Amino acid sequence: MRLTIFWERMAERFGPAYADSFARDHVMAELGGRTVHEALAAGWDAKDVWRAVCDVMGIPPEER
Repeated sequence: MRLTIFWERMAERFGPAYADSFARDHVMAELGGRTVHEALAAGWDAKDVWRAVCDVMGIPPEER
């Protein structure tokens, strides 16, 4: 997944403001104790980060 697609999905699902806030502030065990921004900067694949966000936020499989 390209980063542009990842950020589009985040904005569509959460709204632009909350998507950015969530990505900067929410530390997730699923990302090794990192935020979304930290995980992406550390080289995590955007698709894996998206899956982790979906799991944490309870996004149903059909909406991922």
